[in-house]
Amino acid sequence: MAVVITLIVAALPLSRGSLDRFAALTGLTVTGSNARQVIDHFAGLRRWRLAAVVLAAPVAGLTADPFFLVLGWCAIPISRVVRPPAAYAIYRRAWLLSVCGSAVTGCYLLAVRGITPTRLVHTVIVVVVVTAISRAERNTGPEMPDETQSAIRRWSVRTGYLAGAATVLAGALVTPQQETPAEMPQYTLPRQFPERQVASGEKIGKVKGPTCPWLDEMDDPCRYWLLDDVPFTQAAPYVVMKGGAPKAAPLLVSPDRRSVVYLDRTSRRMVHQITGNRHDLSEPLADADVPEVSISERGRYIALTKNGTRVIDTRSWSEITLPGALKVLQVNSAGTVVTTASRLVAHDHRGKELLNIPLPELLLDSHTAFLEPDGSRLVVISDSGNLVETYDLTTRERIHRVRPRLPDGDPIERGVGWSSKGPFQVYRDAGPEERTDFYLDLATGTTRHINNGHRPKIQ
Repeated sequence: MAVVITLIVAALPLSRGSLDRFAALTGLTVTGSNARQVIDHFAGLRRWRLAAVVLAAPVAGLTADPFFLVLGWCAIPISRVVRPPAAYAIYRRAWLLSVCGSAVTGCYLLAVRGITPTRLVHTVIVVVVVTAISRAERNTGPEMPDETQSAIRRWSVRTGYLAGAATVLAGALVTPQQETPAEMPQYTLPRQFPERQVASGEKIGKVKGPTCPWLDEMDDPCRYWLLDDVPFTQAAPYVVMKGGAPKAAPLLVSPDRRSVVYLDRTSRRMVHQITGNRHDLSEPLADADVPEVSISERGRYIALTKNGTRVIDTRSWSEITLPGALKVLQVNSAGTVVTTASRLVAHDHRGKELLNIPLPELLLDSHTAFLEPDGSRLVVISDSGNLVETYDLTTRERIHRVRPRLPDGDPIERGVGWSSKGPFQVYRDAGPEERTDFYLDLATGTTRHINNGHRPKIQ
């Protein structure tokens, strides 16, 4: 930019205003006979000043030190300085004051901040300028009888002193641009939570998801999944889908509370973990490709659903693929129940189709379909919890279709499954003092309250 400005200035002709200012400061009357001499002086000064700035600009750019631009602009007037006439003593006093101010400032900065390569270079150049002007003052030179030459000489003295003053002051006050150090955050460094291992025989109790996707306090436990109030730091807390806000990444604990499936925070792979052992279930995944997770009652079978469903046996690590499956309704020891765009399909763990029926209307959002642990029957809850259908998987026929009779005519809120005592169990939404858990007779639709709200163990 300095070079461009200098080129523009050098290309401009000497204006009438410049000649008038020169005449006023030197006391010379500019006429047609001496105008060419004055113009040649200023044209020569511009050319040499342009050359000096062109050389100084790359140095200033490489060192990020604007002092060299000042030096390039002032070097030519300094090089032309001569002993001043008495009328220009004021410029000499300004020069001497600048030298004194530069010396005091330079010594203070060297004492406080120490010697740096940049400040050393500045000091050397200032010393050279001071020496050059001092030697020029001692060189009186011959008298100039020509009035125009005398005026040009006085102009050069004035310009030389002003350029010298600018150079020595810039040498002391101008420093290279320094990058502003990044402001340290106003919180402590994140704590290093150890990765928790699910130990043999240990059961996972309370699971709490992350609650603060946008906070800056990186060590806050609200940024992690919590298992029994301990941060489970290896699990990714959130995934961000296109056009949506962050949502909790998948983390699912098996019903027997001994294994966990989650998205690893570092590798971005789906991981199965139990007894301190981890096994990758997928390749690294983009947020948009993270699947929905379903897990069987004892954690042996895991279903991952995204553009189809993969069912993985965690004992042998074999797997089957169920193309077209959009949602897993249940995976257990007997098989997997899924829905496609228009069908409800049950498979065993070899991939064999056990049942394929039209998709019932108004299925519950969750806890909808239940395979009996021995693989003999399938129960489907539809019509927003008001209809229960039972299918025999041997004959692939529907054997029961009942509307459950719950207190107050309430619908089923969710199915629970077969209890250890045999009957099928359901749950209805009710107040804190009301009955919520019931056995359901799949053949008649009658229900029987479970005493004290006790929820039997599910097979």
